[in-house]
Amino acid sequence: MPIPAHREEIEIKLPIEDLAALRARLKRLRARKITPRTHELNTLYDTPSQHLRRRGQLIRIRIEHPASSIKTARNNNATTILTYKGPAHPPRNSTPRPRFKINEEAEVSLTAPAEMSRILRGLGLRPSFRYEKFRTTYALPGIPALKIELDETPVGIYLELEGPPTAIDRAARLLGYARKDYLTDTYGSLYLAACRRAGRKPGDMLFPPIKKSR
Repeated sequence: MPIPAHREEIEIKLPIEDLAALRARLKRLRARKITPRTHELNTLYDTPSQHLRRRGQLIRIRIEHPASSIKTARNNNATTILTYKGPAHPPRNSTPRPRFKINEEAEVSLTAPAEMSRILRGLGLRPSFRYEKFRTTYALPGIPALKIELDETPVGIYLELEGPPTAIDRAARLLGYARKDYLTDTYGSLYLAACRRAGRKPGDMLFPPIKKSR
């Protein structure tokens, strides 16, 4: 599927406490799986002084492969995407605590990720944070502009709802959530919060090898 060169990304995250109940609700709502469970390895690039992070910007290389291919022909099935995200900004007429995270986003598919890494390094950027997750993407009947992304991460399981604000609100209600449940955190900030709670020094947000071999 072609990736749009530039767009505005509007999204929220929702914590999942009971995955089996969530899957049952998706089934009752006749959610359609549009992308099967996929493993993602994400690498953020930044300057040594974290200049991009401090400005709220992001440069990321994401490598994706079907979860079923991890132990087999993984490299042959890989898709690689370069992403730029601008600083988050609140929607018009928003409250002091905006419900949605809105970013300028531009993406392009890569055929030579190693060469792109060399280009970024040549510009003074270095890998600053790696994180991975398994993602399954769904669509709901009657809400065509919305993506429902079920993310299994090392720090918990979340839904990401991406689309117009009215579609996000409608889907969240159907899935049993209220506006108070909306999160606008990045996975990096969720990981840092989990490390603080556990008294653990942050590093990269990666699964143990046994998780990826299943």
